[in-house]
Amino acid sequence: EVQLVESGGGLVQAGGSLRLSCAASGFTFDDYAIGWFRQAPGKEREGVSCISSSDGSTLYADSVKGRFTISSDNAKNTVYLQMSSLKPEDTAVYYCAADVPEVLRVWVFPEEWDYWGQGTQVTVSS
Repeated sequence: EVQLVESGGGLVQAGGSLRLSCAASGFTFDDYAIGWFRQAPGKEREGVSCISSSDGSTLYADSVKGRFTISSDNAKNTVYLQMSSLKPEDTAVYYCAADVPEVLRVWVFPEEWDYWGQGTQVTVSS
């Protein structure tokens, strides 16, 4: 059974940093892509970043480029999202998702990802 468990969310002041973790199990980690998405109240879920566990290639949404960094520790089956220079508009529930690497072609569309975690809340105060 595929399981994705997010952690690391919390309350932080604007300009601060947080590191989210996505611990994966139930599949061959190296064969999958992992994505981070977020959903703010009243808004649609949007893609934040993704990484191919096989070759380490990464993609980012324009809104987080230069501020967020995605990385993968294949020995721990864990993907991280280091978030810096946080803004109030980054406030959302953050989810990680997994799917085969072909999903990277359409990664921004949440409906293209098959497996999801339960989410972790990130709140950035002004």
